[in-house]
Amino acid sequence: MWRSALQLDRALSGSTLLGTDFRVPALAALDLAGRQVESTLARGKHLLTRIGPGDGPGPGTGPGTGTGLTLHTHLRMEGAWHLYKPASRWRRPAHEARVVLRTSEWTAVGFALGVVELVARDAEDTVVGHLGPDLLGPDWDEQEALRRLSEDPARPVGEALLDQRCLAGIGNLYKVETLFLSGVSPFRPVADVPDLGTVVRLARRLMTANRMTPAQVTTGVARRGQEHWVHGRAGRPCRRCGTRISSRMQGRPPRERITYWCPSCQPNP
Repeated sequence: MWRSALQLDRALSGSTLLGTDFRVPALAALDLAGRQVESTLARGKHLLTRIGPGDGPGPGTGPGTGTGLTLHTHLRMEGAWHLYKPASRWRRPAHEARVVLRTSEWTAVGFALGVVELVARDAEDTVVGHLGPDLLGPDWDEQEALRRLSEDPARPVGEALLDQRCLAGIGNLYKVETLFLSGVSPFRPVADVPDLGTVVRLARRLMTANRMTPAQVTTGVARRGQEHWVHGRAGRPCRRCGTRISSRMQGRPPRERITYWCPSCQPNP
């Protein structure tokens, strides 16, 4: 999400929209042509594209007529934003497109987006106000994240780290890799984690190290099949001790995720 925001921000910010196409029923009649894209930023797993005010009401202008708007999108599991030069062929089928933003230099296409909505600029908190501090955000606040994580001391730390209300941005891969490197079982209660601050700082370091590339390397080795310590390696030997990596579902539907850990390196007393 951080890379998607950076790419959209670099390509679109400061440019005037020549045309827009919102392929979701609630926004199908909307036309933001003539407005300027001001910025795109990530908040956890959410993208916020800020678009300046229009010159007049016009047809189908939607919420916030005459004021700045924010396009809120979320990729979920299948979504992606692509950037194309005008008239270039899209790499995904057109029927998967949910949003198309056109400028003189670029066409930005959001495919299979899980969330597409427009809100007035001053209403952004209605869509991301519930999120905790963003690990890659300029306003990262470690103490606030630790406070939120500690509000439910009996909660398994693997569940707490994935709760975007505690801290925004950690996905399942970074959760399991961070906990392995910290020697902490994902099922250990938050209150029993020896140094929760060290765990959070490690997650932030891993995410920061990978933020500019599509790879998610936690071992320091980018070769295929060697990028991760435990993620996706159920039944295979631990890279440190040789014990077979375990896996099982953790959390409650619909937020349960498969978690991986080494029973020897991450004991749960």
